[in-house]
Amino acid sequence: MDYTNLGRSGLSVSRLCLGTMNFGPLTPPADSHEIMDHAHALGINFFDTANRYGGRQSPPGQVAKTDEAHVGWTEEIIGAWFASGGGRRERTVLATKLFGAMGDWPNDGKLSALSIRRACDASLRRLRTDYIDLYQMHHVDRDTPWDEIWQAMEVLVTQGKILYVGSSNFAAWHIAQANDTAAARGFLGLVSEQSIYNLLTRWIELELLPAATEYGVGVIPWSPLAGGLLGGVLRTEREGRRRAAGRAREAVERNREQIESYEACCDELGEEPAAVALAWLLHQDGVTAPIVGPRTLAQLDDAQRALTLALDEDVLKRLDAIFPGFKPAPEHYAW
Repeated sequence: MDYTNLGRSGLSVSRLCLGTMNFGPLTPPADSHEIMDHAHALGINFFDTANRYGGRQSPPGQVAKTDEAHVGWTEEIIGAWFASGGGRRERTVLATKLFGAMGDWPNDGKLSALSIRRACDASLRRLRTDYIDLYQMHHVDRDTPWDEIWQAMEVLVTQGKILYVGSSNFAAWHIAQANDTAAARGFLGLVSEQSIYNLLTRWIELELLPAATEYGVGVIPWSPLAGGLLGGVLRTEREGRRRAAGRAREAVERNREQIESYEACCDELGEEPAAVALAWLLHQDGVTAPIVGPRTLAQLDDAQRALTLALDEDVLKRLDAIFPGFKPAPEHYAW
């Protein structure tokens, strides 16, 4: 396993991050524990979750397998795994998130000082730990001033409840605003940003990636396979193993020509499409660790190939031709 620092921090994390959104609704607790143990065996030390994971709405469009599904369930599954001992907590860089409402009462969500305090304490209880390595804002809160947010985060750091702060789904100017405010307070500020980033979705190359690089913020791509579109969806369809339906079907048809070219390129390389998509992300400047969200042990094993798959300049140019990206702004659209 390869490791790198998370942004400008001294925290060492694996180049693949284990995403846990499937734990509970799609992957039963026992299987989830087995996946986490296997991740450690592979050297993956970076695990990502969120306080909202585990409910019927996570992931969107999926139906929970049992009546136990509820927001917070995924953190509880991880907490039970930590509680089983064996150095599991000590060997894990634990990242979780807050923002989404955990109930119907005022202040049950977003980023007021009160919400931050309550959300952190609740996550610590579910996770059965006394600290969170990386506490991430799942979305920007336009109604709460940054001084209030940072004051609350500073208290959590002083109390030893969190070590680092990250963001998710921020715009470039949010990162600039957040970190400039933090710097004025003498606080470290954001060290990471989770953004959607894959061969099909490359908007962050315009401004987010340059801003993250400038501010020393490590980028953690989510949806690296574009919801399965880059995971060999047409091959699976031809082999009769699975056929996309609903919105997934619409996405396949909307991008069919590009996906066909991509899968042909992967076939010529003799590599699985999912491995190529992950390897491409690992070749991008500023990317710390793509989030892989396996439902099974086999899917986790398959992701490891990306770490040793070197894509030469010709292959990278071919992928750019299939999925055109962006130059940094303003050069992309101005002289």
